[in-house]
Amino acid sequence: MNAHAMKIAAARAALDEVKSGMALGLGTGSTAVEFVRLLGDAVAAGKLSDLRCTCTSQKTEAQARSLGIPIVDLAKIAPLDLAVDGADEIDPKLRLIKGRGGALLREKIVEQSAKRFIVIADDSKLVERLGVGVLPVEVTPFALEVLQARFAAMGLQPVLRMQNGAPRVTDEGHRILDVRVPAHADIAEVVAQIRENAGVVDTGFFPREATEAIIAAADGIRRMKK
Repeated sequence: MNAHAMKIAAARAALDEVKSGMALGLGTGSTAVEFVRLLGDAVAAGKLSDLRCTCTSQKTEAQARSLGIPIVDLAKIAPLDLAVDGADEIDPKLRLIKGRGGALLREKIVEQSAKRFIVIADDSKLVERLGVGVLPVEVTPFALEVLQARFAAMGLQPVLRMQNGAPRVTDEGHRILDVRVPAHADIAEVVAQIRENAGVVDTGFFPREATEAIIAAADGIRRMKK
């Protein structure tokens, strides 16, 4: 399987966990897109009914509505039976880095509201140490420049996320600073230091939200649980 086929295989395996009548959280990103598409097909075919879904981004909500998937405000259906979403990095402890698609805050809110959170990914997302790539940090516009300078002084190499030549604006109206976790540092300690700073809304470090993962590889599906 190529990478795209692996994403579809992981999404299809997660769809098997969905039952009629469930309250679901729908994720954001290239693998979550495939899950939402398959979910929409199942709803249209009458294989799943009476679902109540909430979304981790405006983009996912638009996709879900276009497929006839019923959308409800999170507060009206929490706690969710299940959330399904992708991840940018997954370590052996099932800790995650998420948010390179820009939806980290809503993702964390939805996934902390779920009884189960299944991560779906291809095996390229498995890492021994979180921080192979950037760690997104969502910040308020007022604090942006102050925090950028502070993170630079901490050795985190912050870079402002851009989109179409302008700073990327999240669904909640914030900005994203992508930082680098030093190779010698523990990500949990770095995140704790980051979060001490006023103006930090949240980070893409998900230390305990995921309950399980469905990982697609060339030789098939494997599952990870805590």
